[in-house]
Amino acid sequence: MSIRSLLRALGLLAVGLFFLFPLFWVLMMSFMTNADILRSPPSLIFEPTVSNYTSLLSGSLASQVGTLNVDYVQNLMNSFILAAGSVVLSLLLAVPAAYAFARFRFRGGENMAFTILSFKFAPPLLVLIPLLGYFRQIGLTDSYIGLIWVYQLITLPLVLWIVRGYFEDISEDVEYAYRLDGHSWWETFTRIALPLARPGIASAGLLAFIFAWNNFIFALVLGSSRVQPVTVGALNFVTASGIQYGQIAAALVLSILPTLAVALYAQRFLVQGLSLGAVKG
Repeated sequence: MSIRSLLRALGLLAVGLFFLFPLFWVLMMSFMTNADILRSPPSLIFEPTVSNYTSLLSGSLASQVGTLNVDYVQNLMNSFILAAGSVVLSLLLAVPAAYAFARFRFRGGENMAFTILSFKFAPPLLVLIPLLGYFRQIGLTDSYIGLIWVYQLITLPLVLWIVRGYFEDISEDVEYAYRLDGHSWWETFTRIALPLARPGIASAGLLAFIFAWNNFIFALVLGSSRVQPVTVGALNFVTASGIQYGQIAAALVLSILPTLAVALYAQRFLVQGLSLGAVKG
């Protein structure tokens, strides 16, 4: 190995350690007590404990003022329901719309697509107050359906624009040749366009799941303790007696696992979709 290659490898290793160290430290904190975490100077030598994880799973958090009941497992379930429901609804609505925007040219189409995209960049506070009033009138406050509906402001534009780009990259000649055999537009869409665009659909669904999982402000204002996700449930660890750093770290580790599992699962579909769209010669 040349000196240049060695220096490049060392540089990449240093950059990787720099960005991964916070994750490593959070993982270490999840096995520490508050006394170990607040020790000055910090030390990597400590007696590991799983009390932070057992407290989260049991729902009983010990503090200086007594025992605090926190149903963190339910918060995880709420986050999964909200994120998965948002992604499923976004895919059902955005994928056909993305195909329409990619294949058909009609007056105002680009303006309509850009308007949908602008919802992603609009400040949440811009729509929160009106939404809160509407939700109270129609009875959607503190409900899964209401939050999944609102999460479309985040997930639907993302899915629409990513999948639209994949549909535009697919040659129209392939679909035209399939329609010449007497197949309908719907058959062309489901049997030709969807398999070829599967990498884009999988990546868009993954990103939408992560964005929905990490959302905080919508669930904080429009939800309650019954439907609050992990992002809002983490506020329960800030008590009158202090901040439970070890339990917060354990909660962060547990909240990362579902998104990591979804990413690993979606990776298989990314590779499968790329192979289906490949040209064999």
